[in-house]
Amino acid sequence: MRTEMLFNHKKVQRIMQREQLQCRVRVKKRMATGQPSYVADHLLLRHFHANAPLQKLVTDITYLPYGSKLLYLSSIMDLYNGEIVAYSISDKQDTSFVLNTLYQVPDQPGMMLHTDQGSVYMSQVYQAAVKGKGITMSMSRKGTPADNAPIESFHSTLKSETFYLDNFTCTTTSIVVQILQDYIHYCNSIRIQTKLNNQSSDF
Repeated sequence: MRTEMLFNHKKVQRIMQREQLQCRVRVKKRMATGQPSYVADHLLLRHFHANAPLQKLVTDITYLPYGSKLLYLSSIMDLYNGEIVAYSISDKQDTSFVLNTLYQVPDQPGMMLHTDQGSVYMSQVYQAAVKGKGITMSMSRKGTPADNAPIESFHSTLKSETFYLDNFTCTTTSIVVQILQDYIHYCNSIRIQTKLNNQSSDF
């Protein structure tokens, strides 16, 4: 006849330690989470004024509302005159997308580039490319879009004055690309800006 006895886990542990018994535990395999590898300090500190071209740049990604598909715009703005110095259009938000935009920027010593904490910007590949161009990286604080207000405002205005105003929400990729090219050319070369004494950024 079997006799059952009750023990708590501490007594079992003491007995196992005394008898030098070990419980084999399967090691948990941790999958790569894909977490970004680098977060830069917030160096820009909302000082959106620059004293020279290519001194302070800001960049971001926005989606373009058209049809049943999605296109994305990656832009880099020079805070000196508000000029869009580089941009790319893609149907994917991946690292190669933002790298393509970054590589369009001329090399200049002492340049700062400010981004949000998007995973593409914090990736090792992007960080290596930024370092390779001799750029100092700055990043917004998490969940604080105002830290990158100029480029956020540009993207918002772009969509308001093109896609939403003219109801271009159901069209083709080639038309979207042409709209963006025309608008950025207009902003860089034609539109006057108060902060530039009512001149365009291309003065």
